[in-house]
Amino acid sequence: MNKQQLEAKKILLGANCLDMSIQSKIEQIRILNEMATNATSTLSDMPGSSNRNVRRMEEIVVRIVDLQAEITSDIDKLIARKKQIKDCIDQVQDLEGRTILEKRYLANQKWEDIAADTSLSMRQIFRIHDSALGSISISERWQ
Repeated sequence: MNKQQLEAKKILLGANCLDMSIQSKIEQIRILNEMATNATSTLSDMPGSSNRNVRRMEEIVVRIVDLQAEITSDIDKLIARKKQIKDCIDQVQDLEGRTILEKRYLANQKWEDIAADTSLSMRQIFRIHDSALGSISISERWQ
């Protein structure tokens, strides 16, 4: 792979990291929701201070709200990045090449799934992929 192809691939892979970050934050919210449920369901007939449970619940709720705000911001960035990637892929004239790039970088499909969907061998997929990357011209606006 030459330098131009590597640069194009780097641009196209930009959405994957953001997508993984969003998924990670969604998982953190799920865990925090479970913790919140456990914090509220701990009841006892023993006298004790309820302040500790309330503070813990507040901390959990604040963290959930913060994560939700981060996710919203990340989703906005992801949408903008995917638009950039789509514009980049649209430079490819070859329909097969464009389809493979879309499946790989916009739909996050695995190589095996792309091969199965297109009825092409893995070798053909990689050859078309490399050729499609080579037809993308990288300008300053992509970086």
